[in-house]
Amino acid sequence: MMVKVGSRELEMNGPHLIELRSSNDIIHDMAALRKRMEDDGYLLIRGFHEREQVLRARMSILEKMDRTGKIARDTLLEEGVMADGSKSIFMGGTNEDLPELLNVLNGEHVMRFFDDFLREQALTYQYKWLRAVGKGDFTGAHYDIVYMGRGTQHVYTVWSPLGDVSLEMGGLAICLGSHRFEQLKRTYGSKDSDRDGIGHYTDDPLVITEKFGGKWATTAFQAGDVLIFGMYLLHCSLENTTNQYRISVDARYQSVNEKVDERWSGKKPRGHFK
Repeated sequence: MMVKVGSRELEMNGPHLIELRSSNDIIHDMAALRKRMEDDGYLLIRGFHEREQVLRARMSILEKMDRTGKIARDTLLEEGVMADGSKSIFMGGTNEDLPELLNVLNGEHVMRFFDDFLREQALTYQYKWLRAVGKGDFTGAHYDIVYMGRGTQHVYTVWSPLGDVSLEMGGLAICLGSHRFEQLKRTYGSKDSDRDGIGHYTDDPLVITEKFGGKWATTAFQAGDVLIFGMYLLHCSLENTTNQYRISVDARYQSVNEKVDERWSGKKPRGHFK
């Protein structure tokens, strides 16, 4: 099967793109999860969130989108079919009008997980990166540190698909081993998106692997799955080649005892500024 990864078309389970490894086999062993994060740079946990809770959050988002005419008429709302002329929608912010979503991202289950994972009390940034990605769109390859590096470097991203996401709908892909690309970490990874006016490293995933090594990995996701990774793991998304929105959210978690990037936390996070 051919899959669109950034600006390239790659063969799934071919020379450049393989399947992500699930960590459900060690889900109850926190020490093993820490070791796998150190080794692999990511954790894929199937069914981490309660599926029905995620689907309730999804419906509340779709209802909000429908009120602004973004969903095609005469289609099932839960399918998230794009209205004619609609494009990707970024809904980043505190999302206080979406309590069902915040119940997923700020709830006891995920906070307890990070308390245990970090071995100290965790916090989550109030700002959530909520997206409805439309047909033809994708996210270029980048390190998250470029966008949120003014606090501790020990911040973890939790990417949650809000609904089932096939390969055609454009889920996340990661570059295996990229958390150890020391040259890239020292150069691109030392930049600040606001200060330096920089964003994604590239839209071409093979530019990275041909220069630094590694291989890309992705999978099909189900509502409730999560992909957890640190600030120095290169990731991008597959292109959404369907007429349905790919709805997903990034949330960030760190220790309460380490410095917080002020752009993304507090009652009214300012977001990007110089």
